[in-house]
Amino acid sequence: MQAADAIVEILKREGVSTLFCYPTTSLIETAVAKGLRPIICRQERVGVDMADGFARVTNGKPVGVFAMQYGPGAENAFPGIATAFSDSVPMLFLPLGHAREQAQVFPMFKSTRTYASVTKSVEDIVLPGHVPAVMRRAFAALKNGRLGPVMVEVPRDVVDLDIGTETLDYTPVRPTLAAPDPRDVEEAAAALLAASAPMILAGQGVLYAEASDALIELAELLQAPVMTSVDGKSAFPEDHALALGSGGNVFNGQGQYFLHAKTDLVLAIGCGLNRHQLTTPLLPKGMRVIHATNDTRDLHKAYATEVALLGDASLVIKSLVAAVRDRLGRNLLNRSPVEELAAKRKEWLARWQAKLTSAEKPINPYRVMAEFMRVVDPAGAIVTHDSGSPRDQLLAFYRATRPRGYLGWGKSHQLGTGLGLIIGAKIAQPDKFCVNFMGDAAFGMTGLDFETAVRAGVPILTIVLNNSTMAIETAHMKLSHERFRARDIGGNYANLARELGGWSERVEDPADVANAILRARRQTEEGRACLLEFVTSAETVFSHRQGAAI
Repeated sequence: MQAADAIVEILKREGVSTLFCYPTTSLIETAVAKGLRPIICRQERVGVDMADGFARVTNGKPVGVFAMQYGPGAENAFPGIATAFSDSVPMLFLPLGHAREQAQVFPMFKSTRTYASVTKSVEDIVLPGHVPAVMRRAFAALKNGRLGPVMVEVPRDVVDLDIGTETLDYTPVRPTLAAPDPRDVEEAAAALLAASAPMILAGQGVLYAEASDALIELAELLQAPVMTSVDGKSAFPEDHALALGSGGNVFNGQGQYFLHAKTDLVLAIGCGLNRHQLTTPLLPKGMRVIHATNDTRDLHKAYATEVALLGDASLVIKSLVAAVRDRLGRNLLNRSPVEELAAKRKEWLARWQAKLTSAEKPINPYRVMAEFMRVVDPAGAIVTHDSGSPRDQLLAFYRATRPRGYLGWGKSHQLGTGLGLIIGAKIAQPDKFCVNFMGDAAFGMTGLDFETAVRAGVPILTIVLNNSTMAIETAHMKLSHERFRARDIGGNYANLARELGGWSERVEDPADVANAILRARRQTEEGRACLLEFVTSAETVFSHRQGAAI
């Protein structure tokens, strides 16, 4: 058995059936021969994003896998891997490597050396007989503790060598979960019951632990509203009466109010509590914190922590539910914030109605998002944003009602990431209506990979908000724009999508937004990759920016 055969056989035993890839690597032919489906991207960065979106939607069961050539292929993949690392996504990267005798010679690019800063672990296969052990360690890292990308480099002079046995000795790795110290659980339960207005902040660890139902139970038991980080958006149903939506660079009305004017204790579960304002709410000064995470590096990192709970998010939540029930007995708490939150949400939406229902031309992007939410049931959709304005315009208003019905991301936020994510998501969940919102600048970064969706038969919908300018840079590029029109960009993206083989429309009338979305959805149901280009205004007003007054 050759090393390539052994690697692919291990992937199959670990449940992998799709290989996201770009040539040249002999793993592609080996994988196809053994029954895997290859998805060939247009550029490596987007191929990594596809594996990323796939892994998020499957919760790493199975992981996403991306294979590419040595040198340029590995170099081009770096931005995607950096995003996966920042968002703790379980993906396996299999770059071909230079031959062993050349790998250390200047100026050869060696993946394991360069990628160590943006992977959970890196290892190269020095000898073909090492394949089973190296892959076992890789999958152990992919399934245990804080998740993240793992890299195994395969030198090109090793991949076709015999591993020394005819049969493969490999058993799939089982994950091992850790539970919190019972004393810490009891202390946390006591503090949560004694607080006057506790709040839960849920991160993507809740999603990976598949703990959304348990989180609902805990929130209702404590009568504590739930906010999510951007990465954790959809971990708690946002149509629930206790939902505060996501918190990051923007907030909705009830979220901003409760975090900054009401709560006296935050229980953070499954999040790193990073001081990263794009994706995580910055806690008010002096806020009391209980922090639950499966990574010791998170504890006491950004905030003084009153109680630390180390363990899997599902086991943490279930332990807290049991401890709180034990303390309450048959009593029920009488501190429901539901009516107050509903009133704050109503007030907030009233202030935004003019933009959400605007009949102006060019179309206000908030009208596009409002119409999308009106005609699309979030229970049957997977939606993601891109960087910049589409992210900040969508996050506060979109209500995700099912786990992984929204893919939030952004600590490492390359423009164009959302396109690859949604292609991978559609491959993982073909029955869902999979949609990404992106701006014209983001399309310029990765838009040609729309053709990958067409060619691979992946019927996504890409919504391009085309305002022909980098609106979010208005305050930062005044002089350059005044003298050289430096912010302006242009293009007819519907025409481009049509030339790439997809279905597309360019929409300029706000009255036609909803019908255009429905027409596009029908086309995706018939198996066509679709693009809607909405000609929009350069909107730069956002809901409750981080740090703004209530």
